[in-house]
Amino acid sequence: MSKRLRVGIVGSGIGRSHAEGYCEFPDLYEVVALADISPERQNKVADMFGIPERPDSMEALYDLGLDLIDICTPSGLHFDQATAAMEAGFDVVIEKPVARSLAECDALIATAEKTGKRACPIFQYRFGHGLQKLHHLVGKGLAGRPSVATAETHWYRGETYYSRASWRGTWDGETGGCFTTHAIHIHDILCEVLGPIKSVNARTSRRVNGNETEDMGLLSLEFESGAMASSSVTLGSREEMSRLRFCFDDLAAESGRRPYHPDHDPWTFPHDDPEATAKIEAALADFKPLPERFEGQFYRMHAALTQGTELPVTLADARRSIELLTAAYWSARSGESVSLPIGTDHPFYNGWLDTMKKDTAHG
Repeated sequence: MSKRLRVGIVGSGIGRSHAEGYCEFPDLYEVVALADISPERQNKVADMFGIPERPDSMEALYDLGLDLIDICTPSGLHFDQATAAMEAGFDVVIEKPVARSLAECDALIATAEKTGKRACPIFQYRFGHGLQKLHHLVGKGLAGRPSVATAETHWYRGETYYSRASWRGTWDGETGGCFTTHAIHIHDILCEVLGPIKSVNARTSRRVNGNETEDMGLLSLEFESGAMASSSVTLGSREEMSRLRFCFDDLAAESGRRPYHPDHDPWTFPHDDPEATAKIEAALADFKPLPERFEGQFYRMHAALTQGTELPVTLADARRSIELLTAAYWSARSGESVSLPIGTDHPFYNGWLDTMKKDTAHG
């Protein structure tokens, strides 16, 4: 029988979705506690899921016999809290972004190695059935080499969104704008499918809402495989949509347009050759879907934590995401293409926040 992991969640915002995900698997997880500095917000979520313990700090979770601490606080707090929880002896789940710099990512990796604790970054978009079908076809050898991909994150965020929390739209609170907080998932998918990035070129602007951080931008990516990708992001689209499209030598793959769910069905795999279309359909016939989104990540994560196998999302994956952000913000500020990997001597290795807060050249 699988061990039932005892979980404490820190933060009631996205923490609500995490609680919902854990509660889908009552034989695998028990959400014991929800910590929050706002009793009103905390009680609303805790009552919803029957969470008994309701402390006002993460440190108060340490004496509750937990297996896992799940950090769902504002972005700027993730690194310090994850480090403290691992040093206190807990495996951790960390919402995106896990850190504010490559230096902090490397410090998290060092802390995990030193403590023997495991850190599980959140990238729940990976587990949608549509995207998993693409992986299934690639695994069967039906795709060939990747050539070009496009990503679109066209969402709407106005005054109502930013007024709900004073840290939103700020460098200190969110670590970045639409690249960091909104398109980070779709960019993770690009990298998961296409592999390591070779170079990054970025442009950003703050013209939609005029906050500190960027709310629209473009990325041009070159991958070590020779593939290329573009990503357009805006928080000013009055029709919200998310979309991905990949072109391979022998396959085209396109997501639907549903905002926040570019990983979900329906995905289409059109082909100009009827024989190839038949092979694609036959290959998809034995696709075995697992749970999606947070449920999908937590289902796979439980097996990894209890059996000692590789996590479905690793700190190396999270570091890759931070490296892309590092390159994007340097490129947006300098107008230069940035080659990867980024070394410890790069001006933004220790973070971009101080520079970007003072600089309006990015938009």
